[in-house]
Amino acid sequence: MTSCTLRERAYHALIDTDPARKITAATALYQQAQTLPDAALREPPSQPIERLPDPGRPAKPILRAPRELTRRSPASQAGRNAMAHAFAHIEFNAINIGLDAVYRFDDQPADFYRDWLRVAAEEGKHFQLLNDYLQQHGQSYGDHPAHDSLWETVHATDHDVLVRMALIPRVLEARGLDVTPGIAEKLRQHGDTALADILGIIYTEEIGHVEIGTRWFRHHCALRGLDARDTFRALLNKYMAGRIRGPYDEPGRLQAGFSPEEIEDLKALEAHTLALLDSEPRRRNPSPD
Repeated sequence: MTSCTLRERAYHALIDTDPARKITAATALYQQAQTLPDAALREPPSQPIERLPDPGRPAKPILRAPRELTRRSPASQAGRNAMAHAFAHIEFNAINIGLDAVYRFDDQPADFYRDWLRVAAEEGKHFQLLNDYLQQHGQSYGDHPAHDSLWETVHATDHDVLVRMALIPRVLEARGLDVTPGIAEKLRQHGDTALADILGIIYTEEIGHVEIGTRWFRHHCALRGLDARDTFRALLNKYMAGRIRGPYDEPGRLQAGFSPEEIEDLKALEAHTLALLDSEPRRRNPSPD
């Protein structure tokens, strides 16, 4: 066993640029975390914790603005390959999200670190399933451009574990619960049961990941004497105005720990945003009357 703490080893996995090594390391750390005593899990890195505007990743895919990426249709194999690549990029980022939570946030209960290593390991499995699919169709991760919006938000929330738990698993990753079942159904309609089945596995395990974020968000709200619903709503308004979109997978979100009231808050924020957008042309171009 090396002299590095578990959290230091999470950092080394986080900055590793090779996806296969990163996945192997995340899986090994998760397995090791099941047997380590709590004190060993909580031991901080020996060096000051760094901000990471960019985690370890390969030279490809090339990163572009989201608006520059083309839409991916499930009607053709080329479209399905692009779709699988987009999901693989999300899962690759999600490995880093789990590792970063373990590395970054001090003074957490030992189960916090176990939970986020579980996330990293399972996201690694998801990435590998998708990359295997791509390779079966003559492609691999890096062959298509991608965007970096998810990690940009991770970087923007590295100052506060409560904000991170609210916005990454409960907003951005929960969005996967909303859209994945519909995409899987379209894939089945076009005869691609293999990719649909992979998305089914991802959907089921992502419910658990969102639940982890929900549980630790509420834990930190309780520690600070904050109302969880009010705090979540305030953070949505501060950080995610204009970025909340339905429809919402209410059964999946409820299973992941959302309350019915929180789902209604999401709908209300979306409706408020749409109302503002509808009124903008009238504000910019008032009637001559």
